[in-house]
Amino acid sequence: MSSQPEISEAGQGEVVISVDAMGGDRGPSAVIAGIAKSARKNPDIRFILHGDADELRRLAAKRLYARYLDGRCEFRNAPDVVTMDDKPSQVMRRGQDTSMWSALESVRNKEATVAVSCGNTGALMALAMVRLRKLPGVNRPAIAVLWPSRNPQDFNVMLDVGADVRADAEDLLQYALMGASYARNGLALDRPRVGLLNVGTEEHKGRPEMRAAHDLIASTAQDSHFDFVGFVEGGDIPGDRADVIVTDGFTGNIALKTGEGTASLIGDLLREAFAYSPLSRIASVLALTSLRRLKKRIDPRRVNGGVFLGLNGTVVKSHGSADSTGVSAAVKLAFRLAQSGFSDRLAARVASAAEQAQDAAAAHANEDAAKDGTHA
Repeated sequence: MSSQPEISEAGQGEVVISVDAMGGDRGPSAVIAGIAKSARKNPDIRFILHGDADELRRLAAKRLYARYLDGRCEFRNAPDVVTMDDKPSQVMRRGQDTSMWSALESVRNKEATVAVSCGNTGALMALAMVRLRKLPGVNRPAIAVLWPSRNPQDFNVMLDVGADVRADAEDLLQYALMGASYARNGLALDRPRVGLLNVGTEEHKGRPEMRAAHDLIASTAQDSHFDFVGFVEGGDIPGDRADVIVTDGFTGNIALKTGEGTASLIGDLLREAFAYSPLSRIASVLALTSLRRLKKRIDPRRVNGGVFLGLNGTVVKSHGSADSTGVSAAVKLAFRLAQSGFSDRLAARVASAAEQAQDAAAAHANEDAAKDGTHA
């Protein structure tokens, strides 16, 4: 396995992104505004937009957006929409005419490199698993997010945050491998530090599968070119001890929603504190630059986009309530991953790890056979 970093330089040519333009709480107007922001900043992005083609053409032709989107969008008509209340099983049976299905088909058919959707997470994951299929050697795909942290790169990678509430030791090992690959491509880290989320840092703590995962990840780290820092705790998620935090989807989703709620609470408390008295309002004016910097630093829209890992194709899940800024951030992430060749690199990394695991299992079996022969 090559020890070279997986990140490639920007500017590798045109990237086509497939967008479910009808998903999300704010509708297609927010999606069009978001992709226009991205198109304005980068001339190498092209889009395939899926949904009500007439409405999408009308929105894209608005004077505010036309100068950035004209000639850079292809429209695919999809008359139906996956709502936030739709059950994944229903979408699987009757979703062929939806914008979400159509967006994934463009990636499946190699017309686009990445799919972006603000729609129903459960339905998107279910459709992605069926239409794109899992990578060979991957048991359970995962959703990875970027989390604001004290690290020099400003963010940590955490996975899984909700693709599957279950995860055994082998699944957690795969999450570590995929998270490390994402950190190389998304954060340009040559040798990421990986931590396994647990109730304590001592090696004897946690459920049996956590201790088994600890040993598996530790034995794989050197050959897979990442550093394993062992067990980490909740306080390390935004810390600087690890670059990748590995956990199961149940724990990860609760941590994610708790973090989003805490960030919102801090913002509300700050506004209340600075509006408390005339003197505090004056102080807020004096601290305006610092407050703006803080707001930008913790703004979840800037890191909007969970990446589905472990599939034959890259899918970026934008927050359902994302505005144009959030959509633009998700597209930016999709563009960066597409330019780096992330999907192919991740597939190679997982295949190599699976081969190592098979070799290790064969060696272990040979050792057991040799012992049995000696005893005989």
